[in-house]
Amino acid sequence: MPNIKSAKKRVKVIATKTLQNKSVRSDLRTAVKKADVALEQGTEDKALAVRAAIKKIDSAVTKGILHKNNAARQKSRLALKLNQAG
Repeated sequence: MPNIKSAKKRVKVIATKTLQNKSVRSDLRTAVKKADVALEQGTEDKALAVRAAIKKIDSAVTKGILHKNNAARQKSRLALKLNQAG
């Protein structure tokens, strides 16, 4: 446990940021899973689901939660699945 005032504050700030990052990461994973389900089932809104997932991926990159190359790979895979689905 920190004794210095600034260190105590950093512990609180890190805890807050960790919760924010978990929330963004959870939303991202949910959007990607929804897109995968939509592509597998062949529903009508599969393009919308993929677009929403790509938007979440991009926002995670800007917030520093995902690396840009990781995001590019995920977006590429989603686009490939969408194109193969027809």
